[in-house]
Amino acid sequence: MVVRVAVAGASGYAGGELLRLLLAHPQVEIGALTAGSNVGSTLGEHHPNLVELSDRSLRETDAEVLDGHDVVFLALPHGHSEELATQLGDAVVIDCGADHRLEDPVAWRRWYGGEHPGSWPYGLPELPWAREKLRGAERVAVPGCFPTVTTLALLPALLDGLVEPDLVVVAATGTSGAGRSLKPHLLSAEVMGSASVYGVGGAHRHTPEMVQNLGAAAGEPVRVSFTPMLAPMSRGILATCNARLRDGVDAERVRGSYARVYEAEPFVRVLPEGQWPQTSATLGANTVHLQVTVDPDAGSLIAVGAEDNLTKGTAGGAVQCMNLALGLPETTGLPTTGTAP
Repeated sequence: MVVRVAVAGASGYAGGELLRLLLAHPQVEIGALTAGSNVGSTLGEHHPNLVELSDRSLRETDAEVLDGHDVVFLALPHGHSEELATQLGDAVVIDCGADHRLEDPVAWRRWYGGEHPGSWPYGLPELPWAREKLRGAERVAVPGCFPTVTTLALLPALLDGLVEPDLVVVAATGTSGAGRSLKPHLLSAEVMGSASVYGVGGAHRHTPEMVQNLGAAAGEPVRVSFTPMLAPMSRGILATCNARLRDGVDAERVRGSYARVYEAEPFVRVLPEGQWPQTSATLGANTVHLQVTVDPDAGSLIAVGAEDNLTKGTAGGAVQCMNLALGLPETTGLPTTGTAP
């Protein structure tokens, strides 16, 4: 089985990471590569690491160019996927943007504005209800990078009713999460040697996605207080998640819950006790590393997760979903070993 694949938004960070992974996929043939403002340039000008594709020209992002492929990945800013996807017929379309993640039209209008474009099967296979919807899917919405690691860090605690539904998340991310557009506050002179917060006080657009996922896991509404941080690194997310324990829940029960929920998951690793996640250990890998503990004095559960925001947080998760949609082994072409140091 040979799968012909196109990537829209190939000059960006997510597009480049998709191509890095697809080059290693044994059943993929890479077809059209498209861009916006970088049309006419070669891929090597933007991703010199992708030497096998360096002389490929970037084409216009339109349905005519993308037509005729088995799978089309859309690595585009939000608001650019809906209209294009309607013109792509029978292709499997995997959207790495935000357009089709949220199920609630009210939440969409609040956080993104305009009419809700509708929701697609949600591309986080580790959710207990997700794989059934992703197998054979023709449209997939890839999660945001923060919701991926945060959802997986808190999922067992909420599935098993170990914590109250009031959740606090503080997550540090590298600058690649903001995309490749030039922004003065992301210049190396501004970022190196400095850590800062942004989107404080419930202002980050990934918050409703976390609420959607974690509320479904809990079986009741949840509240998420989310504070993102910008760290002086190019890629990676380290998320620290806190929740108040329910009465009678101890560390042994918490540890057992996490081990049971993730024992068969190929891309989620609960680390040995005493070992804590590091972003460097997940770089380039389609993995989330987790650790969980209990603070008995505060009566709290603390779960810490690390991922590469470009791999498991975006492109790796997208390829994982492609495999499921096409009936391929889920792990095909996806690395689980990081590149540290």
